Amino acid sequence: MEINNQASGERKLQCDDVNRCFQLLESILDGEMGENGKEVLKEKLAKCQPCFEHFHLEQAIRDVLKNKCTKQPVPNELADSIRQMIKESK
Repeated sequence: MEINNQASGERKLQCDDVNRCFQLLESILDGEMGENGKEVLKEKLAKCQPCFEHFHLEQAIRDVLKNKCTKQPVPNELADSIRQMIKESK
């Protein structure tokens, strides 16, 4: 990741290392970076517009999945049918 040489308050419009930055942001969202990661994230989002957008999109997707993917009872017939299909595919 390149250091941003732009004036304070401006974000870069292009990321110099998109894949590396996105991996970093996802590690931070996964909670793998701890407190240090939060500082890195804060600095990165303040400097880079693509990373800012990716972070908020990824966070929104995770929030939707977390809220919509709740445990709900599955009918026994459906569960049995799925088990049978799995056995047959082996």
